[in-house]
Amino acid sequence: MPYTEILLEVQDGVALVTLNRPERLNAYTPTMGDELAEAFAACEADDAVRAIVVTGAGDRAFLAGGDISDLDSRKGLQHYEEFAEVIHRVFRRFEVCDKPTLGAINGWALGGGTELLLALDIRLVAQEAKLGLPEITLGLFPGAGGSQRIIRQIPLCMAKELMFTGDQISAAEAVRLGLCNRAVPRDQVLAETMKLAQRIAEKSPLVLKLLKRALRDGADMPLAGALAHEQAMIGLVLDSADAHEGCKAFLEKRTPKFSGR
Repeated sequence: MPYTEILLEVQDGVALVTLNRPERLNAYTPTMGDELAEAFAACEADDAVRAIVVTGAGDRAFLAGGDISDLDSRKGLQHYEEFAEVIHRVFRRFEVCDKPTLGAINGWALGGGTELLLALDIRLVAQEAKLGLPEITLGLFPGAGGSQRIIRQIPLCMAKELMFTGDQISAAEAVRLGLCNRAVPRDQVLAETMKLAQRIAEKSPLVLKLLKRALRDGADMPLAGALAHEQAMIGLVLDSADAHEGCKAFLEKRTPKFSGR
């Protein structure tokens, strides 16, 4: 489908999804959500895509939340059915995707922007960026999954402070808290993220898929169940051609050629 609020490019095994409303700081809309869902479905179905990078257009914002005037016009049931249900489904799709997902956080990631990055596997952030969950200042709270994801990713007391105050934090603080992997200069964030994505894309897509499932599912299990799940996943890996290709390549001192089988 033709996209109006995102861009989708695929190169060297990496899909680049760009949120493309720079004149509105890439603020999220229902149309953007529909297009993200469509683009992600295409990426998941394309065997040539081995990793997915998400970034924002322009040099100011990754995703600066939602459209406040639109939110102000909504009532509860309408919001639940037309907005919240869609954005939850879209962000959850990012989170459970079997292919590695990376964020090139090129600027402000406020509200929905922080909620989106919380659903991505790896996050590189521009040194100049600001992050935060400012919904409380509008008489709201994070409603696109952020309130639940952040308490599973950083200390509970810090997550509460961010949500209760609505304060913005710097890229350096986001890294310190563990919300982002590392901070880099703004003009390098996309290139560095693409470079990392291409390194990951060289690995076995099958093994990455099973590893992601072990991590994702295991995080919601008691340790005993998670260990049993890991045992099952590594057993499946050892039935793959890629596992034996990797071992043979190591013994033969050559670069492995992974097929995804």
